[in-house]
Amino acid sequence: MNTSENRFIVWVDDLDDNAISIAGSKVARLGELRKMGIKVPDGFVVTTDAFYMFMKSNDLEKQISQKVQLITDENDLDQVETISEKIRHLIEVSEIPDDLCDAIKNSYQELSFKCSDINLPTAVRSSATGEDSADSSFAGQFDTYLGVTGRQRLVESVRKCWASLFTSRALSYRLKNNLSHENSPMAVGILQLVHARVSGVAFSIHPVTGSKDRMVIEGNWGWGEAVVQGVVTPDHIEVGKTDMRLLEHQIADKQIVSAFDYAEGMVIERKMPKLFREAPILTEEEITTICKTVKTIEDKYNYPVDVEWVVGKNRREGDPVTIVQTRPETVHSNEENESASNKWDPVAYATKYAFKG
Repeated sequence: MNTSENRFIVWVDDLDDNAISIAGSKVARLGELRKMGIKVPDGFVVTTDAFYMFMKSNDLEKQISQKVQLITDENDLDQVETISEKIRHLIEVSEIPDDLCDAIKNSYQELSFKCSDINLPTAVRSSATGEDSADSSFAGQFDTYLGVTGRQRLVESVRKCWASLFTSRALSYRLKNNLSHENSPMAVGILQLVHARVSGVAFSIHPVTGSKDRMVIEGNWGWGEAVVQGVVTPDHIEVGKTDMRLLEHQIADKQIVSAFDYAEGMVIERKMPKLFREAPILTEEEITTICKTVKTIEDKYNYPVDVEWVVGKNRREGDPVTIVQTRPETVHSNEENESASNKWDPVAYATKYAFKG
């Protein structure tokens, strides 16, 4: 690997929590989890150095700053959206320098070889340096692309992830919290797409009541995109944290599934086959495995977390589940506030906080 590729590409195996400045929070944590012995997807990160190089080669920083300065009221959603669209378009039509483009394509080929798949489906995930910190959260504000195959599509998806640094939500969030646009670079994770039998999110505390003695799991067949889009109600499971005892298991009528379309090379939504709709997605052994993994992650970071998990199609009893993302749980209410106003709405909650970006 040449010097430029060393600057622009770092493999998950070589990352840990100290790498946030080059890999962003999301992918750096995956490297740390792997060092803990937790199963995460194979992959690499297109670093913040690559992002800065792309911005500089196209003289984008000055142009973006000029457009951001046109926002006179961060609460004017129409105004923010208009500027957001202009900035994203500017990024999406800008050229990626040849040496950076080659580094991404060569690394994808290497990842494909490592995974023994000539046209490996990947998850292209945003990983900003300020994303999902314990005192701020950009959850759901940046883009992720599932099922990306082929070197050219991969490069295009990386550019779209960079552009998502300026979604209207992210732009408004930074303005309202006095966060610098210039000092919020975007890394992008390129990760093997785990062929999901089921997937979902798990919380180490109850995300509505804040109860610390309960863990919550939400999930659906296939990938989690149908949940993100609010078109399916996921199964809902609550487990006692100390004894891993199953406390609640709500099986939803899951009418939509996110599945990989091999012809299109992407994850799409389709109608759920009838036999799957009201069938439980997880066995008790899988529930326990997910909860023990989440508890291990919470113990490592010493704060509540929410975790995105995948049970692969070829997983056998006793095998680990795959963790594709973890972040601080920042949105729970006070533990003592368990009033009727905190009624659980899994679709609304997952749409706002889980699976995205």
